[in-house]
Amino acid sequence: MILIAMTSLDSDTFIVSPGGRLRGRLRVPGDKSISHRAIMLGALAEGTTTITGFLEGEDSLATLAAFKAMGVQIDGPHRGKVIIQGVGLHGLRQPDHALDLGNSGTSMRLLSGLMAGQAFDVVLTGDASLSSRPMSRVIDPLSSMGAKIKADTDGTAPLHIQGGQSLKAMDYTLPMASAQVKSSVLLAGLYAQGKTCVTEPAPTRDHTERMLSGFGYDVEHNDMTVCVKGGGELTATNIDVPADISSAAFFMVGASIAPGSDVTLEHAGVNPTRSGIIDILRLMGADIELLNEQDVSGEPVADIRVRSSQLHGVDIPSALVPLAIDEFPAIFVAAACADGETHLTGAAELRVKESDRLQVMAEGLTSLGIETQLQHDGISIQGGTLQGGEVDSHGDHRIAMAMAMAGLVAAGPVTVTQCTNVSTSFPDFISLARTAGLGIQA
Repeated sequence: MILIAMTSLDSDTFIVSPGGRLRGRLRVPGDKSISHRAIMLGALAEGTTTITGFLEGEDSLATLAAFKAMGVQIDGPHRGKVIIQGVGLHGLRQPDHALDLGNSGTSMRLLSGLMAGQAFDVVLTGDASLSSRPMSRVIDPLSSMGAKIKADTDGTAPLHIQGGQSLKAMDYTLPMASAQVKSSVLLAGLYAQGKTCVTEPAPTRDHTERMLSGFGYDVEHNDMTVCVKGGGELTATNIDVPADISSAAFFMVGASIAPGSDVTLEHAGVNPTRSGIIDILRLMGADIELLNEQDVSGEPVADIRVRSSQLHGVDIPSALVPLAIDEFPAIFVAAACADGETHLTGAAELRVKESDRLQVMAEGLTSLGIETQLQHDGISIQGGTLQGGEVDSHGDHRIAMAMAMAGLVAAGPVTVTQCTNVSTSFPDFISLARTAGLGIQA
């Protein structure tokens, strides 16, 4: 029996009772990264695209609303099904208001690239958290292509994008490993004259490249470089969005640390550019098995079975850092429960997520009795015994869910505050976690 929660999250505080264990077959929500891209490319394709498994979280719904505001007919979502009547690469219309992207950095950065090639002006805005996140990393390369983008003086949103520009192709080497920046430049490249190439310093998630190919657009790969030529066409297709491994990560860690746990996470995306969480947990001694492996809509998918085990501290390999960048709050909880010390370096990107995840996780674990030591680009965590206490998630959805899982093995109740933003990626987290065995109140 697959357990799928259907209720929404509207609580600001989680209270987790210790002593639970996770069991059963679970289906976490659809992959957020793929859901964003499916809406974007489906809207720009010729013909009708049907999406199943779409994540009905606030972030991906913000992307959907933005394209509706630009004249795209979109039916749904209805239980994860969305039908898009594509308008083609040049069929979008100017919205009559700024596009509010809420808390979604993916929406803002990818849309920056797409909007740079439109014939009309547009303003991209978001909530206070999104408006504090660095956007110069996309503005700079897009400006080099001929885009006209005005941001606040510190390079943050709102972004005012002037339409009607003639974009020129470019060869761009990313200064940091960032799938969002890579995707933004490639999407602008659809509208540029010539061939646009992006070279990465390390592999990052490749959903944009896979999906462009799935929509019939020619994508060139050469080692760490990916290229697209402007002037092509996207052809509508059907997309089955797999379950999000970033959401599955919390249950993977919870099942690993709580004695007696045995969880199977159904139909999860195991794209090799996203599977760092599996590799790192296995290095720590986790009992993880991939079952029913298959390819769905161009993405590798599997059922992930996780049973409890005794974890041990590790030095996290630098090559795995960009492959698990969104899962580190959960990994830090695993490290807190492991024998010995875990070391992470090369992860400065964690400081510019929805919160400074290095600082906030260090504070949270310390408040639960775990020794940590921060570096500018990493952290050391000494495994130990988690105590009860209160943790401030600083409005970061991934920290809120990670710390909730820490409550499974704490010596006393764990209270996690500022949890409302969990709805951006996992609106049914509380219900599914309760069904699986987490003693959580909200």
